[in-house]
Amino acid sequence: MNFIPRAPTLDALENRFGARYKWMALLTVAFGSVAAVLSTTSFNVAIPTLMREFGLGQDKIQWALTGFMAAMTVSMLPTPWLLDRFGFRRCFLAIVLLLAGASVAGSMASNFSFLVFTRILQGAAAGMLQPFGMLTVMRTFPPEIQGRATGILSFSIVFAPAVAPALGGVLLDHFGWEAIFLINLPMCMIASVAALYLMPQPQELKSAPFDWFGVALLGLAALASVEGVSSLHDNGVQSWWTLLFLAGTLIPMGWFIHHANRAEHPIVRLDLFHDRAFSIGILVSLAYGFGIYASTYLIPVFLQNALGFSATVAGLALLPAGITLALMLPVAGHMADRYPPRLLTMGGLGLFCLSFLLLAFRGIGISYFELVGVTMLGRFGLAMILPSLTLATLRGMKPHQLGQSSMVISYTRQIGGVFGIAISAVFLEWRAFVHGASATATSSSYSETFLLLAAAFAIAFVATIGMKHKPAQTAPR
Repeated sequence: MNFIPRAPTLDALENRFGARYKWMALLTVAFGSVAAVLSTTSFNVAIPTLMREFGLGQDKIQWALTGFMAAMTVSMLPTPWLLDRFGFRRCFLAIVLLLAGASVAGSMASNFSFLVFTRILQGAAAGMLQPFGMLTVMRTFPPEIQGRATGILSFSIVFAPAVAPALGGVLLDHFGWEAIFLINLPMCMIASVAALYLMPQPQELKSAPFDWFGVALLGLAALASVEGVSSLHDNGVQSWWTLLFLAGTLIPMGWFIHHANRAEHPIVRLDLFHDRAFSIGILVSLAYGFGIYASTYLIPVFLQNALGFSATVAGLALLPAGITLALMLPVAGHMADRYPPRLLTMGGLGLFCLSFLLLAFRGIGISYFELVGVTMLGRFGLAMILPSLTLATLRGMKPHQLGQSSMVISYTRQIGGVFGIAISAVFLEWRAFVHGASATATSSSYSETFLLLAAAFAIAFVATIGMKHKPAQTAPR
């Protein structure tokens, strides 16, 4: 007996649902993206508990985060090839089921090593899901509503994480850290069932050879960069060990450029970077990823370890900011259809930078409600960035370039995220060691780390100035 329904054709779905279908397809992908994002955001609130449970410091616990991020970064590289080879529907279903299985396994972890392994599996699934949302928007929606579609996609992705810290805190306080791994299972189930009935069979599959060598080079560069940054605390900047990992990052990257110029089907075509807006968008995505992932890691830790809040209260402090972000995203998406996305991106980066400057200057003297207001300001800026940066970077791309260009954006953002989490954790540990154990020293350590994040967004702001506005490409059928 066949329990899996036969994949419908695209024409049958469009005839049945009409203009609603493109929104239904977007919602299906959004459920999978929500499940992936929950795997990241809900985990952060459990960091102090896991540190006590397994007897770990900041420099060790961050491996559960950087392992996730490294796996997410490397795994998204083959996504364009997998989509061409097996089709959107099969890939989406397989990835969502992998994410669900890894989450269940993580909830049963009895030691930190196995927990990190399940986080790596979660990260691999989350990474492969990253380009699906952007591809759905750019391939399915006409240019005049791509901003709104991006805003609604972003809204669905961030609304659940908006409540995830509060929900995660409640689950943590009442059921233990194991419950954090299971928070994404409902989204996985909904995404799987919806995909079975709403995703069409592929119209054309390609059998181009897979660029194993290119993926190995980029993956090696990503992993070496993670280990190199993570070893800074123990070995220092000038140690041979750190320099070895730096070489392990730069040499594979240089070798990949040589390889991509000569391979017939490279995993990333370098001619993508001939587009100026795309190249600058990649640089902005790198700095943006550094700042946003580091801040997602730092703020819950700051609330609990520096300000002394419980996991529940710390999660509730972030709830208004998350709601602000979710409510503003559809508005920001609509604005991206009417105004140059570059200007909106600059405005959002400026607000995010300002929010971390305020956190840095207030330190542990900040009140609960001041912190709520500052985080709301930062999330208001983030709402302006999310739809506009995607459109500013991708609108100049040709239809056949969308798969690889979407993956490169996601890959670069995750590389920035890997560096952001690792560097902020090591930097915080280092500054705490330098300043000592007093309350003033704690305030200085966190303030200096928040200044580091403000600098990342300032760099992104300056880079965005060089972007040029481009008219939208016609969406492919």
